[in-house]
Amino acid sequence: MAEAVFAIPGDLRSPTGGYAYDRRVIDLLPAFGVNVHHVALPASFPTPSNGDLKETQKLLAGGRNGVPLLVDGLAFGAFPKSLLDTIDGRVIALVHHPLFLETGLQHARKVELKANEQVALARADHVIVTSRTTARILIEHMALTHDKLTVAEPGTDPASRATGTGSPLTILAVGAVLPRKGYDLLVEALAPLVDLDWRLTIAGALDRHPAAVEALHAAIDAHDLQHRVTLAGKVVPATLERFYESADLFVSSSLFEGYGMVLAEAMARGLPIVTATGGAASDTAGKAAALHVESGNVAELTVALRRALTDKKLRDSLADAAWEAGRTLPTWQETARRVAAVILGLRP
Repeated sequence: MAEAVFAIPGDLRSPTGGYAYDRRVIDLLPAFGVNVHHVALPASFPTPSNGDLKETQKLLAGGRNGVPLLVDGLAFGAFPKSLLDTIDGRVIALVHHPLFLETGLQHARKVELKANEQVALARADHVIVTSRTTARILIEHMALTHDKLTVAEPGTDPASRATGTGSPLTILAVGAVLPRKGYDLLVEALAPLVDLDWRLTIAGALDRHPAAVEALHAAIDAHDLQHRVTLAGKVVPATLERFYESADLFVSSSLFEGYGMVLAEAMARGLPIVTATGGAASDTAGKAAALHVESGNVAELTVALRRALTDKKLRDSLADAAWEAGRTLPTWQETARRVAAVILGLRP
């Protein structure tokens, strides 16, 4: 059995797609010949303090005896050169999406993160990305080459087809409330549609970004939609499954997605989808399964939502296409196999 160290910042139990990916890979890698040792890095990444950088250096310092080091990109892209220079041996970076493309960053911070991440990825011996879109971004903007990249898309668990609610039409959005998710824009887009009978449930953590939560509440209050919009917060898997089962329409207003795991989950349940096309979202949910709108374009999102909510034939067509596409999505076993191949020095 080969060995590998997987360094991940913060709490591995965190309810985000990136952490879910890391957990599933850790669980499944032994089946593909890799025994994983998880190292918890400070939670402050990608904005670590000097003290946290020193702690990270201690955690990753030497002694691996040739064991490959896999580092989650949330931390690795923020490693300064002084830290990178202390890491010996083979290093593999896992990039869910480039740090400089996070929504809400000041321009100077974007420039700083991009420059730093480019240096870090140049140090990596190989880079695993979670979508073809992210691979293209790293090639075009980070000067990486094709032979240094491996795409290992997130897996999707099999699921039963959703039955929906029907009246009122239930709209579901899933993911932590962050600026990048654009939930305030979703509420703005739904505000002109009060002539239709719909309800929106947003299932996602409310403790990750207080300003984004405040902006979402402000949008709901400004349009008097408290009786139409439910902020469910972080929910247990059984509750989330119930939300998917009872949904009539899935919507993603995200400004950027490295892959869009919730879109894949919606397709696995045969849900019709309206999605913003930032990042990999348009690749994950194709035009047969989803109405595509420009990220951040509230007026366009309103038009797409009205179409989906008022045209049952359209919803049924999108749902059928989503269900068919959901049957072809990668499994988590395939994801772990591709990651294991990189760790073992093979190409998937």
